[in-house]
Amino acid sequence: MEKKKVVKVEEIKKAAEEKRCPVQKAAYYIEEFLKGPMCGRCFPCAFGSYEAGVRLRNIIEGSGKEEDIFALRRITEDMIVASLCKRGKDSAEFVHEWMETDAFKEHVEGRCPDIDCPAFIEYIIIPEKCTMCGLCKEVCKYNAVLGEKKVKYKTGYLPFEVRQKRCVKCGDCIDVCPTGAIIVTESRKKEGVKV
Repeated sequence: MEKKKVVKVEEIKKAAEEKRCPVQKAAYYIEEFLKGPMCGRCFPCAFGSYEAGVRLRNIIEGSGKEEDIFALRRITEDMIVASLCKRGKDSAEFVHEWMETDAFKEHVEGRCPDIDCPAFIEYIIIPEKCTMCGLCKEVCKYNAVLGEKKVKYKTGYLPFEVRQKRCVKCGDCIDVCPTGAIIVTESRKKEGVKV
């Protein structure tokens, strides 16, 4: 019988710290804590962690509200006081620390200050930098890149662009672009610009 590897809270914290966005850090930490080190023996930790994960997911996906921030603050404060073990208290403190930044409020207002959360960003191709090599279109598994590869002695090409509704923000196109023509920018949806 294969033994299940025990993940330590310190390992989860270290991996969470590598994320840029404070909300992403908190969400990653809570999701991993629920998968592994949480024992589920005390109600404040078990229920609080699950509810915090739901609230954090709402905020990251762009459907978060002020009530989610208020609920997260209450949940983490309750967990710090009422959790029976150090793991539960440490988890709540980790999330609570990141709530002191303005990032949570900005997410609720429709913006990720670190330009990291997929709900608040777009991938854009800068036409002046694009050589029309077509590598981005070839690598995109989601058919989110539209355009025509440049062929000698022909004109009237359809320029390359990212179709935002199909783009999952995986970053594959950025990785293969030889000229750095694809950039990540804040979403234009919040400004009322049709995409």
